[in-house]
Amino acid sequence: MDAGLMNHPNNGAPRRILVVFNPAAGRRRRTRLDAVVDALKHFSCPVTVVETNAPGHAEQIARDLNVADFDVIAVAGGDGTVNEVVNGLPGKAITLGLIPSGTANVLADEIGLSKAPAIIARALALGPIRQIYVGRANGRRFCMMAGAGFDANVVSEVSLALKKRVGPLAYAWQAFVQGFRDAYAPCDVTIDGVVHRTTSAVACNGRRYGGPFVAAPAASLADDSFQIVLMKGRGWFSVLRYGMGLMAGKVGAWPDVQILAGRNVAITGQNGQPVQADGDILTTLPLKLSVDLEPVRLIYPE
Repeated sequence: MDAGLMNHPNNGAPRRILVVFNPAAGRRRRTRLDAVVDALKHFSCPVTVVETNAPGHAEQIARDLNVADFDVIAVAGGDGTVNEVVNGLPGKAITLGLIPSGTANVLADEIGLSKAPAIIARALALGPIRQIYVGRANGRRFCMMAGAGFDANVVSEVSLALKKRVGPLAYAWQAFVQGFRDAYAPCDVTIDGVVHRTTSAVACNGRRYGGPFVAAPAASLADDSFQIVLMKGRGWFSVLRYGMGLMAGKVGAWPDVQILAGRNVAITGQNGQPVQADGDILTTLPLKLSVDLEPVRLIYPE
């Protein structure tokens, strides 16, 4: 399904932008935000910045906003903040924008958005708007991916302190540690009625996973379906192989990896096992995944 381009949300007038900023992203990210806001002055875009003060606050801001006051809600934060805002937007006719910050912003990587403030500002002011589809995991929306099994156990156990120090490398280290422990339970994944047993399952809504790495080359935000990556190996050697495959964009080349298309996915296993969505623990098994039929309007770079 081709999302296509959409009309300018404000009949050619400068876009009115509400920025939701997660200050936990750090001082360096605040500097980037200030540079983006300053650059937006060149496009005469009115900008309002609201800071979050607790987990879940970004979702509440999105839920409470009056769409008559703004054309764009721009997220200055990482994947978790984007996830919160997207969960506050159902039923609201407003466009989502991105100011990449935080540990990672896989959605920004997926659409090719630079971290350069001038380019971000130009995209927010003039960039084309496309419809994308997001997923739902036990009713909660997610943008890029949802996973269970080994994948989710890594996210569940990763050190927050290490994540702040080294960013996405913290996940790579935790994956290596988990590979030696080999203590996670397998799960059964039902994809459009067909059952598959696996060690790790990741439903991909876009091509990228964990930042710049391509896990599902056939996935597209414009499609109303997932690409489900099933990794069936166990132990540190499998973790090493899959990591090499991700870095090369060819994880599906390994014989113990399957990538299957599907719209409705159910994952069962040891009840209470974690489920990650967009890099944060969202819920626990059992899990039902589906495509949200209400698209999100997203600004792409020019």
